[in-house]
Amino acid sequence: MLVQDLMVRDVATISPMATIREAMQAMKTRRVKSLVVQRRDAHDVYGIITYTNILKTIVAEEGDIDLINVYDVCAKPAITISAQADVKHAARMMVNMKLRRLLAVEGNDLAGIITMNDIVGSIVQMVDPSSA
Repeated sequence: MLVQDLMVRDVATISPMATIREAMQAMKTRRVKSLVVQRRDAHDVYGIITYTNILKTIVAEEGDIDLINVYDVCAKPAITISAQADVKHAARMMVNMKLRRLLAVEGNDLAGIITMNDIVGSIVQMVDPSSA
């Protein structure tokens, strides 16, 4: 099975210049725990912002969520994997690097996102097809 077989293609993204408040609103609206931070230009890399990044910023920096932008607090560069890679490689990367999600790319372009939940869910479904 390949990453492209399990990845979510409708990726929730956000502008790097968006505020933390805008990121929180987008996460709530999309019902996701992370957003992919878009590249600022063709030579930039993707980033990722999660609830953890936001919480650390609010607590540690005592920051104003309307003044801090996503670019300043996101994890960058986001760890990527080819959409054509075997899922076992994605799982190994996640375990070894203690990651919950990887961005799937085709060339330099964002193709999707794969999470631990996607991988574990597919394993559960293979073991117990009635759980779908």
